[in-house]
Amino acid sequence: MSQTDFSSLKLQPELLKNLSTLGYQQMTPIQQQSLPPILKGQDVIAQGQTGSGKTAAFGLGLLEKLNVKRFRIQSLVLCPTRELADQVAKEIRRLGRGIHNIKVLTLCGGSAFGPQVGSLEHGAHIIVGTPGRIEDHLGKGNLDLSNVNLLVLDEADRMLEMGFQAALDNIIERISPERQTLMFSATFAEQIKSVAKRIMKQPVMVQVESSHDNSTIQQHLFKANDNAHRLTVLRLLLQQYQPESAVVFCNTKIETQEVADELSRYGFSVMALHGDLEQRDRDQTLVRFVNKSISVLVATDVAARGLDIESLDAVINYQIARDLEVHVHRIGRTGRAGNKGLALTIITEKESFKLAKLEDFLEQRIDAEKLPPINLLDKPTYQPQMATLQIDGGKKQKLRPGDILGALTGQDGITGKQVGKIQLFPNKAYVAVNREVAQYALRKITEGQLKGRNFRARII
Repeated sequence: MSQTDFSSLKLQPELLKNLSTLGYQQMTPIQQQSLPPILKGQDVIAQGQTGSGKTAAFGLGLLEKLNVKRFRIQSLVLCPTRELADQVAKEIRRLGRGIHNIKVLTLCGGSAFGPQVGSLEHGAHIIVGTPGRIEDHLGKGNLDLSNVNLLVLDEADRMLEMGFQAALDNIIERISPERQTLMFSATFAEQIKSVAKRIMKQPVMVQVESSHDNSTIQQHLFKANDNAHRLTVLRLLLQQYQPESAVVFCNTKIETQEVADELSRYGFSVMALHGDLEQRDRDQTLVRFVNKSISVLVATDVAARGLDIESLDAVINYQIARDLEVHVHRIGRTGRAGNKGLALTIITEKESFKLAKLEDFLEQRIDAEKLPPINLLDKPTYQPQMATLQIDGGKKQKLRPGDILGALTGQDGITGKQVGKIQLFPNKAYVAVNREVAQYALRKITEGQLKGRNFRARII
């Protein structure tokens, strides 16, 4: 019997028999690494993309742990969107169909509240839901989590991106600290690590796809004829690689603004980030860049310090940084889990001495590459997939990410997959939506209600 067979696991006979009828024989890499510690009752952090088999990994874990005769909520699975929650609940029901009388209940925003209250009154073993709606039921006293012994955070990075940190904290406070906690995430961002540190006990780390390291960052060098030609080279590189999110580093504030203005004039989706910006403008710039509704951020090193931009497709050095350690730090900001990052640097002949110093510092040779074809400049500039809605209400108006998500994805709404990052400020909220549904999403907000009130909104 192979160690990759499900039959090698200590699972109930009913579960193993059902897996066989479903055609599940061999475990995927994430299942093979995470299921043994899950079945031992350990906390687990697992990195896995959609389609890696993570739902079956935690689904089998919670079904094995379940005491069907005890009609209490024993497992809670939190998901970022209604679509994912529905999919997860369906998979858990399929995996558990060999065990009689298992009750799985889905609680998500965008669905009628009343029927959910009725379903809760009849009880359940497993709850799958979105943080906003779970928090609503907790607030109204409809939901008792005191018997939960297994908590699953599915697509944890996406939940944090969408602004559910406060809701997650509130929910987790209601669950016994003696529980087992499983966290599944596509990335190991710093935010994920800090949350794990607070809510998990000596978690086992399972990483199917390794995050980027310096060897996954491709460094490319391009020569400009002179300073005037440098901007043309930058435009060519952006049109050639079309990065969804790229930071262009400049060495001065004045140059940062000038480069951003020029790129904007040529039709690029771009904003500048430097020390002369008002806080309000800085906040809005970062919101739009982080939520992918701006493709290019032109920034100084000082302005970009502390910026959470782990999922950058490309870093473009408009010039080599004056401090070589800063230059290396710039390059290290690119690359996603499982993907290669791009580091592009533009130099002129006069800057060859800087290149020589950089090569010595990195202990590697960097050869200049041929420029992309000039006719790329005749093509329309590429545009981001997302757009940002600004809502004139925020934390002080008691708005929460779940309210906004529910308003957008409720009756005749857009899908959860078309909603990106949701960010709340004291009197403003920002939500990213797919560009093609932006006008429809705007009408859903302005013609509908949030917290029983009308709010003004606009596309920025």
